[in-house]
Amino acid sequence: MRGGGGAPGVPLLEAEAVERTYRMGGDVEVRALRGVSFRVDRGDYVAIVGTSGSGKSTLLNLIGALDRPDGGHVRYDGRDVREMSDTELAELRNVRIGFVFQSFHLLSRMTARDNVAMPLVYRTSSPKERRRRATEALEAVGLGDRVDHRPTELSGGQQQRVAIARALVTEPALILADEPTGNLDTRTGEEIMGLLEGIQADRGTALVVITHEPEIAGRAGRRIELRDGLVVADAVQIPTRSTPAAVAP
Repeated sequence: MRGGGGAPGVPLLEAEAVERTYRMGGDVEVRALRGVSFRVDRGDYVAIVGTSGSGKSTLLNLIGALDRPDGGHVRYDGRDVREMSDTELAELRNVRIGFVFQSFHLLSRMTARDNVAMPLVYRTSSPKERRRRATEALEAVGLGDRVDHRPTELSGGQQQRVAIARALVTEPALILADEPTGNLDTRTGEEIMGLLEGIQADRGTALVVITHEPEIAGRAGRRIELRDGLVVADAVQIPTRSTPAAVAP
């Protein structure tokens, strides 16, 4: 299962009538998702938007192969995640999907390069190859001079760039960005979004951004709105953004 490829005409990611219910104890049930359907093709830029409680986080867990739906289907390249073993799901997350979270999730005791190299530990590459690829990923996000710095020695924007480099290092087909500017000031957030958009434009990587901010959602080429566990809008839009930042190949 490699980062690129896939059968012609088959969507990279497809959600079909996806349902997820949480049991809160006793007879109390919360239907977080109630039949969500959409598809993401290779190279797409999609924003999934909704208020708190709309089902965004639950949907992120399902399309990120961190959880399985109770009903419906989540497919990657036509393969249903409910049919995958735990090992296959781990490989899917490690190879096909790059995650960028609001809280960075960097290990404070490790350098930027070692943080970025972590996804490669589960691959067959040698330590030398992991260091080379991690360095290249950091150079691609403008941190070639910070490879030996630890997270505490980096600004919030730089830490998010390290997180993006970590998402890039496996050359995934899809980047899932969960509120990627949530812990950043407006100017730094603009830079981070420009960087993600540059990756999507230059490398053809599909980009799905989960957000509650209309300004962030407005930058995408397509907007999916969730409300009470349902898709209430799914439309192509004209992006309200400047030219994406250039990214090293």
